[in-house]
Amino acid sequence: MRTGTVSAAAMLALASSLVVASSLTAAPSEAIVTARQASMKEMAAAAKTVAEMFDGKRAYDAAGFKAAAATLSARTGPALIAEFPEGTLGAPSGAKLEIGQGRPEFDALGRHIGRLAAALAAKAEKAPAEIGDDMRMGAGLPMDGGSLLGKRPNATETDPAKLPAEHLLHLILQDCSSCHSKFRQKVE
Repeated sequence: MRTGTVSAAAMLALASSLVVASSLTAAPSEAIVTARQASMKEMAAAAKTVAEMFDGKRAYDAAGFKAAAATLSARTGPALIAEFPEGTLGAPSGAKLEIGQGRPEFDALGRHIGRLAAALAAKAEKAPAEIGDDMRMGAGLPMDGGSLLGKRPNATETDPAKLPAEHLLHLILQDCSSCHSKFRQKVE
């Protein structure tokens, strides 16, 4: 009888340790997904702030523009790519498994949006007290430079540092849309 009790206790301890071990391995993945979702919300809020300033829905504020642009710059490029490690893709996250399968394309898009956001942040560092014509989109600027998905072969891309801030924002939003359409799934 004692052997059966010891064996049952050992089995219970083993089962408990397996449950604890599996919850410990799930926790880091959940933490990464939660942090990634918070980062995406920060980027969306920052982009909305800048867009509303250019659209006249929010009063332009050079310090607010600078802070929003800095958030976009800090959260894109290598930081964005690092938020999508293997093991955190697919359900229950909104990140599709295709990120892992299309890693070179995903990483290139992450680096591209990072270059655009860095250029926007550099412009925001020198932001004037009011939005000027030099910050606005003008006629003749290419609108097809943002997305790497479906990009025309041999298309040359303008140096982001030479683009006005409003145009950079539009290209950043274009990259966001391209990435989400290919690599994001709706989670209910």
